[in-house]
Amino acid sequence: MRIAIVGIGGVGGYFGGKLAREYENSNKHEIIFIARGEHLKAIKKKGLQLITREGDYTVRPKIATDNPVEAGVLDLVFFCTKSYSLEISAQEFSSCINKNTIVIPLLNGVNSAEILRAVLPRANVISGSVYIISFIEKPGVVRQKNGACVLTFGTDDESAAKYQYILDVLLKAKIKAKLTYKISEVLWEKYLLMCPLGSLTSATGKTYGGIMEDAILRQKLKSMMEEVVAVARARKVFLPEDAVDKTMQLAGSFDYNSKTSMQLDRENGRQTEMDALTAYLCKAGKESGIPTPLHDEVYALLK
Repeated sequence: MRIAIVGIGGVGGYFGGKLAREYENSNKHEIIFIARGEHLKAIKKKGLQLITREGDYTVRPKIATDNPVEAGVLDLVFFCTKSYSLEISAQEFSSCINKNTIVIPLLNGVNSAEILRAVLPRANVISGSVYIISFIEKPGVVRQKNGACVLTFGTDDESAAKYQYILDVLLKAKIKAKLTYKISEVLWEKYLLMCPLGSLTSATGKTYGGIMEDAILRQKLKSMMEEVVAVARARKVFLPEDAVDKTMQLAGSFDYNSKTSMQLDRENGRQTEMDALTAYLCKAGKESGIPTPLHDEVYALLK
């Protein structure tokens, strides 16, 4: 298979790096990195250096490029861009993707597959989700700092079974991968953490610990999670009864000074994923007839 990773940042660098390391000399699989700018130049020159809790290593994909012609026709594509870059990235590489191509987005938010199906109508798009804390430390270097490093992908029915061969490829590369037929539940469980916490930390400037130690903000966070559960239910995604309690416990388990990626992007003057997180929840609530007053309030502050 010709396997491409679009976006060699924290997510794409870690999981793509594992694939490139395993299949560097393979006759069966060809790993292709789609990157840009100085990061791409460094990868072409010295390979991609991974600094992880499991050890440090350097990998060299078969191809590293920003050119669709050089990438060629692809069998499997993982999109690991930021949500605001997804549509344009898919458009740029649409010539590499045909009716036989499996496309799996690994982004924050819950509507990435929907966006990709609109841009790539011929492709077979299924959904994916990851839990990892990693980032580009400098051009050519990705550091994995924390997180479970789990990649889950699949569908919402028994058709997931036909993607077992992709799971086998990932597992052989020593990626902690899971194939599921309840992918919407997986996506919304992550969104239950990412959307309220990212929104509230960005709006208040408080760290994880700062939110959790403040009784008013802690209650607001919980109520925002309850809004997410209500919208999910209206969209026929039924999260476990204890989902909010468990997610609150998870939020409280992080280091006091931890900040969300959305908060860090906002503080550093970078574009944020507000549209895929906060704005999407507000929009989905309106469409479903579910009030989201707390998210609406925070969204107004963030805008």
